[in-house]
Amino acid sequence: MNFYSTNKKSLIVGLKEVLFNGIAPDGGLYMPTEIPKLSNDFFDRADSMSFQKIALEVGKKFFLDDVENHLLEKMINDALNFEIPLVEIEKDIYALELFHGPTCAFKDVAARVMAQLFGYFAQQSKKQITILVATSGDTGSAVAHSFLNVKNIRVIILYQSGKVSEIQEKQLTGMGGNVTALEVKGTFDDCQKLVKQAFLDDEIKQNLTLASANSINIGRLLPQTFYYVYLCAQLRKKNKQVVVSVPSGNFGNLTAGLIAKRMGAQIEHFVAATNQNDTVPIYLKTGKFIPKPSIATISNAMDVGNPSNFARMLELYNHNVEQMRKDVFGISFTDEQTKNAIKTTFETTGYTMDPHGAVAYLGLKYFKKNSPDSVGVFIETAHPAKFSNSIPIPERLKDYLDREKKSVLLGNSFSDLKKFLLD
Repeated sequence: MNFYSTNKKSLIVGLKEVLFNGIAPDGGLYMPTEIPKLSNDFFDRADSMSFQKIALEVGKKFFLDDVENHLLEKMINDALNFEIPLVEIEKDIYALELFHGPTCAFKDVAARVMAQLFGYFAQQSKKQITILVATSGDTGSAVAHSFLNVKNIRVIILYQSGKVSEIQEKQLTGMGGNVTALEVKGTFDDCQKLVKQAFLDDEIKQNLTLASANSINIGRLLPQTFYYVYLCAQLRKKNKQVVVSVPSGNFGNLTAGLIAKRMGAQIEHFVAATNQNDTVPIYLKTGKFIPKPSIATISNAMDVGNPSNFARMLELYNHNVEQMRKDVFGISFTDEQTKNAIKTTFETTGYTMDPHGAVAYLGLKYFKKNSPDSVGVFIETAHPAKFSNSIPIPERLKDYLDREKKSVLLGNSFSDLKKFLLD
């Protein structure tokens, strides 16, 4: 598969180049030159297939030109060795639980597949690769765990000081091995800006082979299509329109859903549900995209005021807001509304949501008022124990609590990051 830049000033390149480059030389984000289609026959079979089997069939559409079938099958089976339950919590309202991987976050799905691809190409090239990634909460730990001790790869994570949960920070800073955490005095937007600047700096590019592992890298985004196809297969027998509400920050997760829809996943509508960082919902209402400084909320992984993947959303809809509105509805909620949703849903259904899933749940409930006959899915992106001391912690998280915090405190100027990287 080949890829082009959203800025359209760089050459079309293959999978290995986009994995290693992350961002195109012209500063744009990579997109597939064409979005492959899944056959009707596939969807006729898919409702009896496991998540891993569906992931392989979808993955072939993206990666089979570059990775042999038997190797790709092993990569996906090794990476996705956990289930993603679809849990009905109310009539025709389901939670897709993506937090059953090793770091209890949805990023495990795509990061682990991406790490397999990186390991494959790194072994071929025999280069030392530096994974540079900004995180607003869960991306960093998922990436760190996925790439931990992978040969020829080191991982550097930038996270915002004082703006992640205790468990998230323990995961980011307690990994050790080939993973270094940089605690940035600033916001996620600052971290993300620093990463983008590093990828475009000529001196850094001459001295290091940089790659990114968050959703600005299309190699991390494409495996997220797997679970959108899977949920459609699970709900096929309902014979109802499917609405999916996605808790949105940097908008990679929603972009993957839109790509899955283009591939043939029968999702009628998406809800872009945000916290008070509502840049995209405002765009969908007004047609004007106005980035703004991020606001700290209890759903911290979504605290993004200038989402990178919005450029990809614009590409999918030819920069036409009216076309985007046909598929995407945007809405935002406050922390108080989010807390009330968590409390009320637990009291009425016994189901515990994390703050990010709660925002998506609110968006879905709002949308279904005008679409009562649809079946709705909201994405649960992280285990609720990451955000509450009253919820039992899964064993795979407990180990991090006793680890020593090891991070490097960094200012939010590019010169600070550049010095660290080159030193």
